Amino acid sequence: MMNTVLFILAISVAPVIVSYLVEALRTVPKEPKQLSWAPNIPIQHLEIDGVNLRFIKTGTGEPLILLHTLRTQLDMFQKMIPLLSERFTVYAIDYPGHGYSDIPDTEYTPQYLLNMIEQFLENLNIQNATVAGESIGATLALMLVAKNNSRIKRAVSINPYDYGGGLGVGRGSWVGRLLFGMNNIPLLGATNWRLRVFPAFLNIMRGGVYDPSVLPNALMREINNVGNRPRHYLAFMSLIRNFPKWELEKQHYEKIKKPVLIIYGDHDWSTETERLDTKNRIKDARIETLVNGGHFLSLEQPNMLTKLITDFADSVVETP
Repeated sequence: MMNTVLFILAISVAPVIVSYLVEALRTVPKEPKQLSWAPNIPIQHLEIDGVNLRFIKTGTGEPLILLHTLRTQLDMFQKMIPLLSERFTVYAIDYPGHGYSDIPDTEYTPQYLLNMIEQFLENLNIQNATVAGESIGATLALMLVAKNNSRIKRAVSINPYDYGGGLGVGRGSWVGRLLFGMNNIPLLGATNWRLRVFPAFLNIMRGGVYDPSVLPNALMREINNVGNRPRHYLAFMSLIRNFPKWELEKQHYEKIKKPVLIIYGDHDWSTETERLDTKNRIKDARIETLVNGGHFLSLEQPNMLTKLITDFADSVVETP
C-alpha cells in the first residue's frame, strides 16, 4: 500500500517539477532594437509608476491610440499602422505584462490596465484623441469614454471582450477551453502554462480568425517567445483570474456620451445576443459587422478596419 501511495505521489509531483525545469531552461528573448515590419518607426519607452512601457509613435494628423488584444502586443497592428499613419499620429503601446513592457508583480485587472493607459495619455500630453482597441483593448476603449476621459473624443471598439465571464476565448479552440479553464486550479493551472508549447498557442490564435492563413508566422513566433520572459506566465495567469471583471465593466457603458463605433467580425467569439447587449447599453453607438472576420480583425481585415476608423473620425463631430 505504501509503495502505491509513493508511486501515485511521484507521478503527481513529477509534472510540476518538470514544468519548473522547462521554464528555467527556456531562452529569454531580447527586445528587438527595431520593428521587423517597420524598421523606420523608432521604438520608444516611457516609465509610469516604476513600470517601463514600450510604445511607438508614427504618422501625422490627429492622435489615434491603438490598444491590442489579450496576451499579445502592439505588433498585432502591424498591417494597419502603415495605413493609419497616413491620416493619424498613431500611438501603439504594450500593456504591462505584455510584449516587451515590464512585468510588475501585481493583479492584472481591467482597472489596472486602464489606469496605466490614462497615465500614458497624461505623460505624453495626448489630447483630442481617437482610441481604437481590439478585444480587451476594445473594452478598455469603452471604459475610457465611459469615464469621460477628457483626452479622448471618440472610441472604436473592435470585438469588445465583455461577455462569457471572460472565457469567450475558449469558444474558438478546444485547446483554449482546456488551458483557460484549468488556469485557476491550484498547481495544475500554473503547471500547464509552464509546460506551454507553440502548437497549443498557435491553435488558440487560429481559433480567433476566420482564415488562419492571415496569421503572420513571424509574429506568432515572436508573441509565443515573449511568453518566455521571466514572470510573464504569472502575469498572464493573473489576467485570466480577473477575466470576469471585464464583463462587469458593461454596467458603466450607459454613461458613455461620446461617439462610439463598434465593429464585430461575423465569426467573433461573441454571440449575437451579447453583441446587441453591448450596443444597446451605449446610446447612439454605431455598429458594423465584417463578413468572414473573426476576433483578430486587425490581422484579418486591416484595410476594412482602417477605412471604418478613418471614415468614422472624418464624419463624427466631437461631442462637448
